[in-house]
Amino acid sequence: PLFLPLRSSNSRRAMASKQSDSDNEQDEDIQSHQFKIILLGDGAVGKTSIATRFSEEKFSQNYKQTVGVDFFMKRIHLPPNHQIACQIWDIGGQSIGSKMITNYIAGADAVLLCYDITNYESFANLEDWYRIVLRTFYQAKMPYVALLGNKNDLKHLTAVRAVQHNKFAEENGLASFMMSAKNGDQVTQAFWKIASTLANVPYQKFEQQSQAIVVPATIIDHKRHDESVNRGKVPEYTKKNTTNCIIS
Repeated sequence: PLFLPLRSSNSRRAMASKQSDSDNEQDEDIQSHQFKIILLGDGAVGKTSIATRFSEEKFSQNYKQTVGVDFFMKRIHLPPNHQIACQIWDIGGQSIGSKMITNYIAGADAVLLCYDITNYESFANLEDWYRIVLRTFYQAKMPYVALLGNKNDLKHLTAVRAVQHNKFAEENGLASFMMSAKNGDQVTQAFWKIASTLANVPYQKFEQQSQAIVVPATIIDHKRHDESVNRGKVPEYTKKNTTNCIIS
């Protein structure tokens, strides 16, 4: 029989060292980023719901006003080797008149101007919110700014036309998104695209689709008949003859 020669202890140590160096190289290749992302807009437009949907993948029907600022964190991986920490600042709608508003916004990497598509006033007020952003970064590099229309699941109640949304975005050089925090539609996709832009990584749609929120549909089985009639039994009908009724 043939026997393979045993490696010497020096050889084994060399191989272990080589594997360790390879692992260290892979660790060094990972690029970590942390981005401060601000959600601005009137109260009740769904800023907290958007942040909760993205960071915790859930939605609450109960409305609770944000006082001051709330914080959310979500970590995502962008191929090939980018680890992104999205630090989301949810600014309360009443903060527009606060002296702290500029402190909240300062240092932001991205600002998302949010409105409720069923509430035209929340859209019109974005001019005031955007003016605060411009004033805050007057002598600094402007962050990435996007227009975000929420409650897209209520399109039948929309008060803001698509042409108005697009015009505001184009006139101010903003990116734009439409989404629904309630059913999760386009929330994950939007934040992945924003993170890709901030990290200067090509946006790869197929990577985030597997993590997109899937909302199961509820199937309602309507009763075919009134159970109080004929003891709950469906009568059998037999077609015996046909009568034509002509109205002239």
